[in-house]
Amino acid sequence: MSQKIIEKEYKKKIKLLNEYNRKYYNENAPIITDSEYDKFKKEIIDLEKKNNFLDLKNSPSKSIGFKPSKNFNKVKHKVPMLSLSNAFSEVDLKNFEKKILNFLSQINNSNISYTAEPKIDGISASLIYINGKLKTGLSRGDGKEGEDITSNLVTIKDIPKIILSKDFPEKIDIRGEVFIQNSDFENLKEKFANPRNAASGSLRQKNPADTKKIPLKFIAYTFGFEEGLKVNNQYDYLKKLSEWGFKTNPLNKLIVGIDKLLKNYNEVEKKRASLDFDIDGIVYKVNDFRLQKRLGFVANAPRWAIAHKFSSNKAISEIVDIDIQIGRTGALTPVAKIKPVNIGGVLVSNATLHNEDEINRKDIRVGDTATIERAGDVIPHILSVDTKKRNKNSKKFIFPKNCPSCGSKTIKEFNIITKKKDAVRRCSSEGYDCDKISIEKLKHFVSKEALNIDGFGKKIVESFWKLNLIKFPQDIFKLNFKKIEKLEGWGKLSVENLKYSINEKKRISFERFIYSLGIRHIGLENAKLLSKYFGKFSNFYDLSQNNKFSDLLNIDGIGETQVNSIKNFFSNKMNLIVLNELEKILFIDSTTNIRKKGLLSDKTFLVTGKLDGISRAEIKSLIEENSGTTVSSVSKKLNYLIVGDKPTKRKVFTAKELKIKIIDQVQFLKMLNKTS
Repeated sequence: MSQKIIEKEYKKKIKLLNEYNRKYYNENAPIITDSEYDKFKKEIIDLEKKNNFLDLKNSPSKSIGFKPSKNFNKVKHKVPMLSLSNAFSEVDLKNFEKKILNFLSQINNSNISYTAEPKIDGISASLIYINGKLKTGLSRGDGKEGEDITSNLVTIKDIPKIILSKDFPEKIDIRGEVFIQNSDFENLKEKFANPRNAASGSLRQKNPADTKKIPLKFIAYTFGFEEGLKVNNQYDYLKKLSEWGFKTNPLNKLIVGIDKLLKNYNEVEKKRASLDFDIDGIVYKVNDFRLQKRLGFVANAPRWAIAHKFSSNKAISEIVDIDIQIGRTGALTPVAKIKPVNIGGVLVSNATLHNEDEINRKDIRVGDTATIERAGDVIPHILSVDTKKRNKNSKKFIFPKNCPSCGSKTIKEFNIITKKKDAVRRCSSEGYDCDKISIEKLKHFVSKEALNIDGFGKKIVESFWKLNLIKFPQDIFKLNFKKIEKLEGWGKLSVENLKYSINEKKRISFERFIYSLGIRHIGLENAKLLSKYFGKFSNFYDLSQNNKFSDLLNIDGIGETQVNSIKNFFSNKMNLIVLNELEKILFIDSTTNIRKKGLLSDKTFLVTGKLDGISRAEIKSLIEENSGTTVSSVSKKLNYLIVGDKPTKRKVFTAKELKIKIIDQVQFLKMLNKTS
């Protein structure tokens, strides 16, 4: 690879990192997880090490954080608030100590002790005291310059405003972390993604009275500048902080030797689940201040400290309960309710157990201490349980042989292809005989890919079900709006909006109608095949009379599994009643009415990011109605990439590389002769 190409790639990475920093530090809206950020940052630093001609001022090896926002006054830190180098393995730690010994010209490490301080996942703050009085409170900012957030910091009870101790320095910049306990975050989780975001957002409010309402905590751990500090090492300094009235981390330790650091690391990682605050690693600091001074700094990090990060996608927690959820197709899915734990920047309280076989294979029980994994966007699941920590009175979990909702027998179907019974156990009731299945079928009926009724989400379905306002799909079009208007949270305007949205969706394409019925194994693509085959609703409904189910095998893409599902659907009387009722209410377009040669004929589209006032499903429908095609990834076959708010950066980047035309929502609608 040529130097020019490497430099171009390097600059792109720096620009992207800068955007990540802006979102994280200034907008409290991270667009990638902490682990992804660390990995991306390491990629850039490794690239610099391999290519010494790469050198930019805003490289992560030289800069910290992001420039302060304009909402607060900017103040320069007398001593920069530096970041730390990261360690992810035993090898990294050994290299860290080896560099220290080489720098100090020491042959052995017998005299070097370290403080091991669990790293709280919060917001760094600097507190400047003069003659025992808190004068100024700053955010980290870009490390060199922070924001004056004094008025917000003084609302935190953990921060002493006046310190009368005789040995308290005349001037000192005490630094620590502002955070929110997990138990307190329970009341805020509707507004924020995780405790760190909640702490950051609270500290950046313009009105201190609003900040005061948030249960913020502060833990102190270091200092910037000082005049009159009478301690010689970090561990004694931590003790002094406690004496002066500051909270410090109860898990702080003084340790000698890498082996003991690793042992402590494993012990603390196991305790993470029981802590009421999030930690994402342990910071090791050379204890002796004299040695710290000798070691000094490299680029934007101290030589004498390192952050040993925990696994980014795993955590340990306790299984509080095992809940059985019932899906639209009757599948019984076991879900572990766990004590909330932070995994890769996301607070996790549920973990899937997949199925009955998985529970039996891993012998998972209520009360077990479990290792939970969350890789990327995958739903968290339980890797294993620690049987050594299991209570003696623990009982094996027995999977229900009867449906927890309707009491029907649960069955494991025989799979024709594998010649084995399915791993998934299902409720044997059909149609709308099981309440839980009915609720899920209704959620599916109003979903974006189906009727896509604006303002009629899953929570509304559940609420209306409990109030007996809906039990079947047709009930949605016969709602008692006067009764709804009297409900808490509803008013005349919101009811009128709902009524309008429902009436707007009385016209539906044949394929979306078939999909909305929630027939097992019939997804949107199969629904398209069936709609083209039958042409109109009456031909589809006639299956209940002529029983020509075997003819469906002639449709390319439809197999025995799909045919049996359709047959089971039509064999249920309630399903036929629902079809009859919906046919009276809805205007179901015949497939033959869709134009074969439209405005978007022979053109392919892909959407990335959130669009304004239009869902992905709706824009996909518009494309297909106008003879266009949607694809799932960026390739040379793509003609147009439609970009909305917060698009996937890689898709945009790849599209530019392949010279694919990038358009916004307005430009797309113009192609259809529509206004935005």
